[in-house]
Amino acid sequence: MFALRVWFGRRDAFLVVLSIGIGLVIAYLDSSPTWDDTGITATMLLLMAALISGLSARRPWLWAILIGAWIPIVEFSSAGWAGLMAIGVAAIGATAGYLLARVGQRP
Repeated sequence: MFALRVWFGRRDAFLVVLSIGIGLVIAYLDSSPTWDDTGITATMLLLMAALISGLSARRPWLWAILIGAWIPIVEFSSAGWAGLMAIGVAAIGATAGYLLARVGQRP
């Protein structure tokens, strides 16, 4: 149990809940019938993944999955495999946020 606490602290637990919430809100907006703007959805995924990953400064792959995976889950029947690009966009944002946080931590 101690090893799990070292790997996953309170801040990360809060960020996991926040990431899931952000991902669900973006997926809900993207799946609504009146929403037809892929550019805004991609920008929201990119920026939110970068923000969460920058706040954590660890494990960008986790934040990309937690934020980007909800779009393919919600829209798989209508978008098919194209919805998986949301995870790629979130991964780019999470990597950028992680790298910016790492550069900011160096003395």
